[in-house]
Amino acid sequence: MLNDLYDYIQQTPLIDTHEHLASEDENIHNGPDVLRELFEFYGVSDLRSAGASLEAVTRVLDSKDTDVEARWNGVKDAWEHCKFTGYGEATRLLAKHLYQIDEITLDAIIAASELNQQYRQAGQRLHLLKTVANLDHVQIDDFTWACQPDPAGVDFFLYDLSWVNFCRGQIEAEQLLETTGIQVKDLATLRTAMEALFAKYGHQAIAVKTQHAYNRTLKWESPDLHITEASLQKELHGDALTVDERLMLGNWGWEQGLQLAEEYNLPFKIHTGYLAGNDKYTDPDGVRSIHFAPLFLKYPNVKFVLMHTAYPWTSENLTLAKHFPNVYLDMCWAWSINPFHSTQFIRQAIHSVPLNKIFLFGGDTLWASGTVAYAIQARNGLYDALSQEISSGYLTEQQAIHIASRFMHANQKDCFDIEGTRAVLKES
Repeated sequence: MLNDLYDYIQQTPLIDTHEHLASEDENIHNGPDVLRELFEFYGVSDLRSAGASLEAVTRVLDSKDTDVEARWNGVKDAWEHCKFTGYGEATRLLAKHLYQIDEITLDAIIAASELNQQYRQAGQRLHLLKTVANLDHVQIDDFTWACQPDPAGVDFFLYDLSWVNFCRGQIEAEQLLETTGIQVKDLATLRTAMEALFAKYGHQAIAVKTQHAYNRTLKWESPDLHITEASLQKELHGDALTVDERLMLGNWGWEQGLQLAEEYNLPFKIHTGYLAGNDKYTDPDGVRSIHFAPLFLKYPNVKFVLMHTAYPWTSENLTLAKHFPNVYLDMCWAWSINPFHSTQFIRQAIHSVPLNKIFLFGGDTLWASGTVAYAIQARNGLYDALSQEISSGYLTEQQAIHIASRFMHANQKDCFDIEGTRAVLKES
């Protein structure tokens, strides 16, 4: 055991660059019961892949269904097949560290219900994240434009400005009118409304975020303005757009977001690689980050944050971060997708890209308890990767500690204006 390295990784606050955390109110009034907490985000996906029926995995997440035995029995056999996957490991870590459950059984699930209710109390969301997971702060994508101060922890819960629908070519004209007071009539007024969104929320945002890979290709091409304008008019009138028309409108919207992100000095986060869930076809030609190269060249002053290591096409992310000064790689979610692969990714990154390019962690989850488990997973994986580098003779322990400090918090502080955002939120 490399005690100094291990203690540093375990005791140092970790910056969490990506979550979808439910609000304080949602956690208190509609938070998950034990079964839902164990398997939602993302264990349920492996249960389905292991053979559990769609009905069974739907039911195990239904906290209103009081027949805990029937819900558990529907997925129990599948659990035996996937308890050692990354998602399964996170489920076991959650059970162990929050509920003192060594083996998930019906009796253990029922016995944990009282403690589960304690985690639903006011302030527990912050306690789990700040004290138990030992996080400096979390960056949350709640799929909205607003980045308002969170009264549950103004300087702890920081928010991304969502740009996903603009990148999809989906224009929410009524919501834009309500939020900005601007009636979208054409591309010019749509651009004005976008500027108004940034004027209202940009200074309070920690970043801009999109995950449009779930709906369209990540390929970007400069749009034809005449066709884009015609596509917008069809969208505003409720007419159906062709795939190409919506793609062009999305490419235009994507580029406006990049221009405004540059103006407000906000990093631009983009989902890359593997898609969550089941029964989705992940077209490798559509979700690979290599398609971003033209944007990196066109917007050299925008900080691009490529998320999830683009698993399993991770070598492309390493190549891009090695080549472009404005590209950063975020390991959020990657640890639970495949911990072994993520450990190897760390080692490859050390040998291929500058040390300031890697962000170690984001749980990418809905509930604070899940973030606790994923943070443990990431810390363990980082120690494993760095200890292997020391054993190989490539690093000393002090060099490994320095690398850990870069990946855990220093790189994030250099990329994001964390203290500036906190100051604005406190003033607000």
